[in-house]
Amino acid sequence: MPSHRIETPPTPAAQSGRVVIVSNRVPNPATLDAQSGGLVVAVREHLTRVGGVWFGWSGDFSPGYKTPLRTSTRGTIEFKTLDLDPQDFAGYYSGYANGVLWPALHQMPGLQRFRSAELEAYYRVNQAFADRLAPTLASGDRVWVHDFQLLPLPGLLRAKGLANPIGFFLHVPFPAASVIIQAPRIKRLLEDLLAADLIGFQTEQDGDSFLDAAASIAGAARIGQHELRFRGRRVRVGVYPAEIDTAGWSETAQRAARGDMAARLRRSLLDRHLVIGVDRLDPSKGLLEKVEAIRQLLARHEGLHGQVIVLQVSPPSRKDVAVYRELRRDLDQAVGALNSAYSLPDWSPMRLTARMVGRRTLAGYMRFARVGLVTPLRDGMNLVAKEFIAAQDPADPGVLVLSQFAGAAQQLKGGALLVNPYDGEQVADALNQALLMGQGERRRRWEAQWAVLARRSAADWGAEFLADLDRAGRSVPSAPGRLPDENPKPPLPAWPAGEPATATGAPPKTGARTRRPRVGR
Repeated sequence: MPSHRIETPPTPAAQSGRVVIVSNRVPNPATLDAQSGGLVVAVREHLTRVGGVWFGWSGDFSPGYKTPLRTSTRGTIEFKTLDLDPQDFAGYYSGYANGVLWPALHQMPGLQRFRSAELEAYYRVNQAFADRLAPTLASGDRVWVHDFQLLPLPGLLRAKGLANPIGFFLHVPFPAASVIIQAPRIKRLLEDLLAADLIGFQTEQDGDSFLDAAASIAGAARIGQHELRFRGRRVRVGVYPAEIDTAGWSETAQRAARGDMAARLRRSLLDRHLVIGVDRLDPSKGLLEKVEAIRQLLARHEGLHGQVIVLQVSPPSRKDVAVYRELRRDLDQAVGALNSAYSLPDWSPMRLTARMVGRRTLAGYMRFARVGLVTPLRDGMNLVAKEFIAAQDPADPGVLVLSQFAGAAQQLKGGALLVNPYDGEQVADALNQALLMGQGERRRRWEAQWAVLARRSAADWGAEFLADLDRAGRSVPSAPGRLPDENPKPPLPAWPAGEPATATGAPPKTGARTRRPRVGR
């Protein structure tokens, strides 16, 4: 049988200098392994393998940005953090970033709340990042900026004379030009973002939308299928779906499923099927729509009463933003109404946990869940969907019910049941199909998804982006998606369908990994 362990790509050549990751918040090194979130998971897995610097906000405040940078090291990662001015932070984070950009990027312009003072604070914080980061950089360092909180940072770094390669990756979706133009002052942000050498997105659709917006709103000239020219600079646009450590997460799930927390949950189920959802408390995650779909499932399929339990884990986020506080209230009410309408003396259909649950514990829960219910209204990638697949027992796997509007749907559509989260009846029918699905079909669907995920790791994701960033200044032909691969490799053979699981219950082993094929092939 081919090897299951995914081979790690070699560390990038030393002559390229350090990799300097820049994100809004730098996680606490002491609890790095326990923290979740798409950006943290993807970046942590990459830096742990190849090393580098992680630069960003410390989580603390200091008026006037006068506190010196803090530096610490854990393993291969050097952490450099700055304190932010508390008044600027409110306008930057709760104000423009999450009051304008987040809803605009997730196609929810009705939730936008714009104040020019908050945009000014947003720029002051980004300027503080540029002022504190630039002096720490050496000439060979590659700067990789992450996510919508730092859209103008490439331009602010160039204004300080920085000539280093700068890459930018957007973890959330990018909407059509006709939608993003509704975000006040977006033209200025796009102009600053176009100072990067390489701009990466999760899906082809997001990349295409950005190319259109850069041309129609910022005035960039398209000089190739995935290239722009702006103010004398050549800017590349690529597609890099964020990945997880598939094999590592599978092993974590196997161990956690034998632990005390998983055993407690199993006992409480009383042999009922478990449906699990793991989403931050966020309007884009479709949580209220999910509760409605479960209500329709119970209304349409009475035979499931008392036979299934839905566990929804939704830790709060952005509690200082009014929309998020309102969502928490509405979700509590919706779940309460559902349970009061359908509960039996010894059974309630839905359990809501609105607090943080450890990643290892979640991996164990996913391992024995019959269904993973991942139904965001819009999502850049959604690594929870990939983690659910990686956590499964290949001998008796669960089924993924996945929103067609999650970026992960492009990779996992060969095995997931894709749904429109706005269509409660369709989601209910997919849940019923998943709960009744036989073991043979569940295994065939899981095998197809495992084959996709096993090809690439988070380290591959980072290495591919950085390799393209290194080449971004060269004169190479334009190509769809990622930049052209100078040394293409043959595709990975898929694990043969129907091959039995190993005696230990570990996922079947796959062959040697390969680089991801070009998007748009």
